[in-house]
Amino acid sequence: MATSAGATADSAPAVGSPVAAPADGGAPAPGPVDDGEEYAQDAAPEAEGGGPPAPGGAGEGAAAARREGDRLRFVGAATRRIARGIDLDEIVLGLCRATVPTFSDAILVYLRDPLPVGDERPVGPVVLRLRRTDRLRPIDDLTGAESAGAAGGAGELDFSQLPMVGPQGDLPAAELCEILPGGALAEVLRGVRPVFGSAAGAQDALPELLGDGHPLPRGRRAILAPLRGRRRVIGAAVFLRSPERPAFEQNDLLVAAQLATHTALGIDKAVLYGREAYIADELQRTMLPDSLPQPTGVRLASRYLPAAETARVGGDWYDAIPLPGSRVALVVGDVMGHSMTSAAIMGQLRTTAQTLAQLDLPPAEVLHHLDEQAQRLGSDRMATCLYAVYDPVSHRITVANAGHPPPVLLHLGGRAEVLRVPPGAPIGVGGVDFEAVELDAPAGATLLLYTDGLVESRLRDVWTGIEQLRERLATTAQLTGLDHPPPLEALCDDVLDMLGPGDRDDDIALLAARFDGIAPSDVAYWFLDPEETAPGRARRFARRALTRWGLEELEDSVELLVSEVVTNAVRYAERPVTLRLLRTDVLRCEVGDDSPQLPRQRRARETDEGGRGLFLVNRMARRWGATRLSSGKVVWFELSLPPAHDRR
Repeated sequence: MATSAGATADSAPAVGSPVAAPADGGAPAPGPVDDGEEYAQDAAPEAEGGGPPAPGGAGEGAAAARREGDRLRFVGAATRRIARGIDLDEIVLGLCRATVPTFSDAILVYLRDPLPVGDERPVGPVVLRLRRTDRLRPIDDLTGAESAGAAGGAGELDFSQLPMVGPQGDLPAAELCEILPGGALAEVLRGVRPVFGSAAGAQDALPELLGDGHPLPRGRRAILAPLRGRRRVIGAAVFLRSPERPAFEQNDLLVAAQLATHTALGIDKAVLYGREAYIADELQRTMLPDSLPQPTGVRLASRYLPAAETARVGGDWYDAIPLPGSRVALVVGDVMGHSMTSAAIMGQLRTTAQTLAQLDLPPAEVLHHLDEQAQRLGSDRMATCLYAVYDPVSHRITVANAGHPPPVLLHLGGRAEVLRVPPGAPIGVGGVDFEAVELDAPAGATLLLYTDGLVESRLRDVWTGIEQLRERLATTAQLTGLDHPPPLEALCDDVLDMLGPGDRDDDIALLAARFDGIAPSDVAYWFLDPEETAPGRARRFARRALTRWGLEELEDSVELLVSEVVTNAVRYAERPVTLRLLRTDVLRCEVGDDSPQLPRQRRARETDEGGRGLFLVNRMARRWGATRLSSGKVVWFELSLPPAHDRR
């Protein structure tokens, strides 16, 4: 008869019953438990030379000693298999495979739903869910006359009626059992110790687990073992033996207790690890941007890879921050370490960088303030960072570096170069000046910012990795042609493909920026003295630019909004006011002045003569906003282009 473990019930050595030796006096047949060879080789022969056991008390004592040794070896092998599991399913599967059929013919494992984590106290009624079952024979082998005569005819438990899950089960597995306070099952679980199914409390507790529709085993053919973790009972396991096999013995309760203890503690650890992994994933996800902005004149793509599945939290981060004047700040950094602390420090530094960027500070000044912030967080808080600001109007990029690997620029013609930027000292060293360098950022070029995990590993040093990265970018550009750049997303994937099997020693952050720029013909710029005539001059300048661009349809709206914003700027400015119009996929107007006070929209009363300017801007503009700068502020608004001029 076929079995799920590859052996029949008669041939499987049962713990708690004698192990039959072969006729040639060799070692007993190995059981189907992992480490079964060790289990079989260590089993003592029945008698020297393979003969029958000595008569009388000596033979019975040797058999008892052999059975006890078998139990110890089985417990050792089974607990090792259970301990090998990392997650919840592996641990429960290890218990099932270790006990069926060596210890029992079937097993049912119930766990609390939901499982409590750590010290948290569950609320609501305690519910057990059937997590997994396993048994010696599949359903097809128990539907014939033999099984009917052996099980159903004997009036004992028919294994074909047990609920099953897993690859051999085809009966419903979603069975719940609510533990009633003061009920028989609650009393058995509170006692913690395994009990025979024939015990007084277990006879009433088993129907709560198996259900009223399932037959119950007679005698000592069932063991109900509570699964107790470090704080509370988290479930129960039911071990069952068929009528064809010797019943459980008293010492088998100790075996069941050992198995239940190791399983419960393993489940506790798995649940805690799962919660920590979930927290780590959520922490890392919230620390990194959900999506990248789509600023004018530049396209962005990014990637993040953890160091390993078991070390998902790291200190690498990237960011893209829109700035006034259609500029964008590109940031990539790496906090030393791979822990929750590193991720928390990374989050603080990233938030600080965003705040400093909104003040429109120069890149070197941003790194200086990040260095001060890292020193305030602790004396050993070290990080590398590269901060760059791209201006699509001037087609220039300003880069400041704090001990980070240099960026690589891929030109439109396929040439890849490592940018020469000052190396700088890492953030957190203190007392170090940072330098910034301004470089050309031609249209069609791609800037690649990355962390050292991409170019450095145990197999190569950082400069070898940077050279390999440069060559990889040049090769990719050659494949796509010299007249157009490679697709940005595909380029990121191709860069990560350069990593070999042994190159993942660190997490990796990657930020790619494709420079499109804004053509000079799409930009109009003026300076206005803070005088009463400034709004009128601003209207005339705007009208001329719109006429040149063929956007006469927007003249009325633009003149009205420009007049309101410039009037507000002139009221507080002491230096010339700047007015800039940008034509991209939208029409953007920017008005800058030297007053740091940001305008705010307010509801004007019927008797007020003013106070309605921003109300009009808010109603008529597609978007608008105000940004404080180190030298004042910029108020901007955007209008959608007419359909005939829409460039999207």
